[in-house]
Order: sequence, then structure tokens, then C-alpha cells
Amino acid sequence: MSQPSRRTLLAAFLGGTALIAAATVVLVLGSIAQTPAPALDAEAPFLAENAVAMASMMGGMNITPSGDVDADFSAMMIPHHQGAIDMALAELRYGKNEQLRRIAQEIIVDQQQEIAAMRLALGQPLPPSAPAQTQAPPLCTGGILHAPGRGTAAHHHPTGLHNEALSHPDETK
Repeated sequence: MSQPSRRTLLAAFLGGTALIAAATVVLVLGSIAQTPAPALDAEAPFLAENAVAMASMMGGMNITPSGDVDADFSAMMIPHHQGAIDMALAELRYGKNEQLRRIAQEIIVDQQQEIAAMRLALGQPLPPSAPAQTQAPPLCTGGILHAPGRGTAAHHHPTGLHNEALSHPDETK
């Protein structure tokens, strides 16, 4: 029995990752369609953020193999870890269960450390230092420095870092 060609393996790999990404979107959309309207309305922002995080993660993991197993592993795992970070941030923003919120904070720290370790192992530069995504820098108003309130964070956003409340949207600030 002959071994499949490299081209055949590559096509199967790329087709498989695209199929997984499409299936993930179908499953998320299917579960949303079956959710009762009042529950869906309350959870819509959380579900939307998670759908974006998952689509970004799946797209980022869909790489063209380079021939370097270590580089390819890292190229797939870094977006996977970033997806976990993005989903944990959504839990912090919208979740109410304090135990799960603490776990989400741990996920963020652990995944950031693993991303940094992979980049260092490959000799890649680390991104510039920034406040932790679960902490906001002190606020300055009228020359007075204020410590951030409970539940604020610097959230990574495509346009830069933005301070956002991580408490449930229904809570007062």
C-alpha cells in the first residue's frame, strides 16, 4: 500500500480545518436558533463575542504548513490560545458566577504565558508590555489619579486597548 502524497495530505489537512470551522459556525448558529427569545436577548452580546472569537480562532489556526513542525504547531496554537483568552474575556464581561469568573481570569494569564513561551522558543519577539487584560490602568481625571473600580479591564480590541466594564451589563457602575 502506498503512502499518500504530501499534496494529498496537505489538501486533506486544509479541507479538514475549513470543515471544522464551518461546522463550528453551524453548531453555534443552530444552538442560537433553538434558544428561547428572552434568553437569547439577554445572552446575545455574549454569544456574539464568542462567535467572533471562535471564527477568529478557527481562521487563525488554518495555516499553510511550512515544513517546520515547531513553527506550524505554534502558528496553530497561538490563535487557539488567543481564542481561549477572548472567550474568557467574554465570560468576565457577561458571566455572573464568581468561580467561573476566577477561572476565566486564570485562563487569560495561563494562555498569555503559553503564547509568550511559544514565541520565545521560536526566537520570535514578544509584543510590547501592556496592562493585563483583566486590569485597567489607573484613571486620571482633572489631575486626580483614581484607582479603577471593581470589574474594569483593558480589553484587546482590533483598534487598540479600550477600558471596558467586565461586570455584568445589568449591574450598576
